[in-house]
Amino acid sequence: MKYFFTKKRKLLWLVFLIPGFVVIFVAGCNLWVVMSTRSYVYHSVTRVPKNKVALVLGTSKYSRNGKPNLFFKYRMEAAGRLYTQGKAEHFIASGDNSYSYYNEPLDMKKALIAQGIPAGKITLDYAGFRTFDSMVRSKKIFGQDSLTIITQGFHCYRALFIARFYDIQAIALASGGVPEGHSSLALYREYLARCKAVIDLYLLHKKPRFLGDPIIIEARKQKNA
Repeated sequence: MKYFFTKKRKLLWLVFLIPGFVVIFVAGCNLWVVMSTRSYVYHSVTRVPKNKVALVLGTSKYSRNGKPNLFFKYRMEAAGRLYTQGKAEHFIASGDNSYSYYNEPLDMKKALIAQGIPAGKITLDYAGFRTFDSMVRSKKIFGQDSLTIITQGFHCYRALFIARFYDIQAIALASGGVPEGHSSLALYREYLARCKAVIDLYLLHKKPRFLGDPIIIEARKQKNA
């Protein structure tokens, strides 16, 4: 009987300790990611420093309900403002093209052209399956050691965290704010995604799903100009 109660007490401790550890870990990862990168996030195009290349992180053009995705819309508009004000010369549109009928980079290119960015100044990255892949490929494939990231404000921190791990001197332009009802789920997912980024980088030493041959952006720009 004494053994039973001792065992039960240990189980009760585990029931309380494990969730507590998870909460502390999630909070700690988020604090680390945000605090170490927030000084590199800009919310105004006029204040963001100039970079030759900007990386536009991909997302679906439409939400699951079939309506236009505001995350997509605001990122494209931010990229257009960056180009119009001379803060970036060339754009990498990095997104998911894992299925023949789903092509984020191509949708992004069309939207960027509609924002006034010439086609010859846009390079498509079809293997930006997630933020991690997009950031690593920006250096390993596209040869960028310094660039401007374009995405939503809460997403900037994780992208910058990955970039800094790979010695990319990146800054980020936070695109327009999305209404709370449109972004609450994405924000909650981001809390966990930041933890996954820490684990991928420092514990699992993850690699992108696909790399490939280097692509020289300057040569592509001259060819298409």
